Amino acid sequence: MKTNKSYSKRIRVTRTGKLIARAKGQDHFNAKQSSGKRRSKRRSVSLALSAKVRQRFLPGA
Repeated sequence: MKTNKSYSKRIRVTRTGKLIARAKGQDHFNAKQSSGKRRSKRRSVSLALSAKVRQRFLPGA
């Protein structure tokens, strides 16, 4: 099975093996959000993928 390239380009693997991605929902419709919410969306988010999802999208990992 091949790696899903569109998915793999959105995540980054740290030295310790954690998966990091952008926070969801930060492209548009943010004017009505509180400033704290907008600030927190700028940070990266750690992903916890189930074995089934990891096998489907990242079979080599």
